[in-house]
Amino acid sequence: MAEFPIGYTALIDRPPLRWPADARVALWVQMNLEHWEIDGPGTVLPPSRSPSPVPDPKNAGWRDYGSRVGIWRLMEVLDKYAIRASAPTNSEVCAYYPEVVREAVRRNWELMGHGLNNSRTLGGLEKDEERSVIRACVNALSSAAGRPVKGWLGPGLVETFNTLELLAELGIEYVSDWCNDDQPYPIEVSTGRLIGVPYCMEINDFYAFLGAGLDPESFYRMMCDQFDVLYAEGARAGRIFGLCLHPFMAGQAYRSKWIDKGLEYILSHDHVWAATAEEIAGWYYERYYVDALAALRRRAAATSAARPA
Repeated sequence: MAEFPIGYTALIDRPPLRWPADARVALWVQMNLEHWEIDGPGTVLPPSRSPSPVPDPKNAGWRDYGSRVGIWRLMEVLDKYAIRASAPTNSEVCAYYPEVVREAVRRNWELMGHGLNNSRTLGGLEKDEERSVIRACVNALSSAAGRPVKGWLGPGLVETFNTLELLAELGIEYVSDWCNDDQPYPIEVSTGRLIGVPYCMEINDFYAFLGAGLDPESFYRMMCDQFDVLYAEGARAGRIFGLCLHPFMAGQAYRSKWIDKGLEYILSHDHVWAATAEEIAGWYYERYYVDALAALRRRAAATSAARPA
């Protein structure tokens, strides 16, 4: 049986995490910028049909709405609150929607690696092929942003057992695929360094609107309820509030209204740090990483010694 690639640490055993200016919550808006192959697989409106026709005007057109209209609506919402997003970005977005990348970079958003496109994941790739895909994506986005890309979110959050080592090898400093925590945490790699800055699977338009079939007002209520609990807990130790958005879903007019209201509610509180994932990672590396990695190694050694032979 393969080993779980991320070491376990219990929240109650960690030293208290403190954000800048004694913030209780780090608000991280994840804005996915994506491209799908016209004759490849992609997100479909429910009820899904398999296989989808090619071309598929209904679903391909729905996804295309995000880059044509939805992203501009959401940029206006974030501009209203001076929020810089972290944007998991398929490198093909640079070729197909350069205006979107241009405006994200102009707003000083952070571009995160997100594969070549959203029709192809890393699943099933041989190590050298996977390395080539990650390198091509990171190089294209670094060139577009004018600075190195430091974060990664795999298309579909799909990895192989080589992915984490390859990311660190290629200079990536944090990965968001593992949605398993409310704080950053160290990941043991043989080359470079790597931490997890967890993506959010539930305060996520994909899960809420397609998976759970929620209406926008219910999503707003989820945002507020999630924040209230994290904010209360954050008085003891800082938490991350991740808001995951896709322009073809959250950028629909009737949904964007409620996301705007949710952000207004969150930012009406003191002690909220609106941050990019890179800023969160940088703060953690500077103040917590060394001790947390040492604690992870001590626990790994202890549990290994306690396992039956």
